[in-house]
Amino acid sequence: MPAVGVDGLSELAVAAAQGDTEALESLVAAVADDVYRLALRMLWHPQDAEDATQEALVRIVTRVGSFRGEASFRTWAYRVAANHLLNRKSRMERETLTFRRFAEDLHEGLADHGAEGPDARLLAEEVKLGCTLGMLLCLDREQRLAYVLGDVLGLSGDDAAYVCGITPAAFRQRASRARAALRAFVAEHCGLVNAGSPCRCDRRVETAVRLGRVDPDRLLFAGAVAEMERLHDLGSLMRDHPDYRAPRAAADRARDLIASGRFRLLSQD
Repeated sequence: MPAVGVDGLSELAVAAAQGDTEALESLVAAVADDVYRLALRMLWHPQDAEDATQEALVRIVTRVGSFRGEASFRTWAYRVAANHLLNRKSRMERETLTFRRFAEDLHEGLADHGAEGPDARLLAEEVKLGCTLGMLLCLDREQRLAYVLGDVLGLSGDDAAYVCGITPAAFRQRASRARAALRAFVAEHCGLVNAGSPCRCDRRVETAVRLGRVDPDRLLFAGAVAEMERLHDLGSLMRDHPDYRAPRAAADRARDLIASGRFRLLSQD
């Protein structure tokens, strides 16, 4: 569907709250990709992100009656989704990743030479995307959310603060701490940012495949991306991902659940 402007989404929200089914479906379609992109950065695994996206969309549409226009509808939807994601544990969080443990894992898994073969570039891209998402999991959830909203998804400080439910000053402080931690890690350990670091994505392919973290026949992140770009800073490293879109099944299941009548629209938070 064509992109809907800020005012258009607000109008759709009013219509949806009054029982307009088409408006409700349009809202789901308009924010599904945004929710999925946030969920993937918060949860790491695409299946976890898809499930969380479905759940968050149900929360968004069933709470549409509580939308009061204090922010744009898209920003408000981010807030509803973020509140859900902050309470949802990723399968990767069970490993309680820290920057120290992650650094040890990176350097222990380096092969003497880069991957070879027709799929070498694609496999290296898969390693890179999984690795950058893994770095985010070394942050606590609140810092991760602040960093993703501001530095990856590009929300303004005021909007990101609203999503986090904190003041703009508190958001800036939280995002700054997250940024500093990530910057220190990549400056020391990531060869894409620091040419002096031995870590290279293509040198990690062999170990990643052997440990089952990368399945050459079922890539989680890279999809059809075949070329790696040279990156020079933290922001571009974290943003250089495919333009992820929510799997259609997530939005379809959310719409089916709403249509089933099992959920009612709420008039207040």
